[in-house]
Amino acid sequence: MSSVPPPAIQMTEVSKHYRRGDETVHVLDHFTLTVEPEAFVALMAPSGSGKSTLLNLVGGLDRPDSGRIEIAGTDLATLNEAALTRWRARNLGFIFQLYYLIPVLSAARNVELPLLLLPLSREERHRRVEAALTLAGLPAERHRFRPTELSGGQQQRVAIARAIVTDPPLLLCDEPTGDLDRSAGDEILNLLQTLNERLRKTIVMVTHDPHAATFASRRIDLDKGLVGERRPAT
Repeated sequence: MSSVPPPAIQMTEVSKHYRRGDETVHVLDHFTLTVEPEAFVALMAPSGSGKSTLLNLVGGLDRPDSGRIEIAGTDLATLNEAALTRWRARNLGFIFQLYYLIPVLSAARNVELPLLLLPLSREERHRRVEAALTLAGLPAERHRFRPTELSGGQQQRVAIARAIVTDPPLLLCDEPTGDLDRSAGDEILNLLQTLNERLRKTIVMVTHDPHAATFASRRIDLDKGLVGERRPAT
């Protein structure tokens, strides 16, 4: 019998708080969430409700005060910082609202950066970079352009190529269309759908935009550590 794969994300009774002066701010309070493999999930919430903190916890960029976080069966609490860095390099891709591209590097060199953490030849790195940029929809003649020579939508395509170049199973997207107009944003959301449906990437996207959330197959409303769900009508 084939074994059932573990959830892509399993958060169990996770709490996270911060100190703000004399006040303790509870961002997540005994938060539990299960995301199955190959899902496309939109986390809907206004600013300040904890959705970016949630992504940081899932990506191992922050640690919970209590509770358990497992990604595809790996308990993040069992990994030290060096092991966590190696694990992220192979298992996660991050996509941000502001792209975070290095302005002095070409699109191709920006995409190559995550591959430098892996034991690959120069030729293999080049092959993967070109394949990722092509998949992300950046025209070949612009692969050598610097970020300032590209439109916002093209810069986000470069950022997506960088996120997928190591072929990670999980993509974490923090307001990926927040800096784009509707047309360019829809192109990026359609690209994310393609990555989910054709390449079977698990995608978790945080957004405050109800329109963006319609591109996901599952919507979760996050408000002060509480969770509710809306699923598309069948």
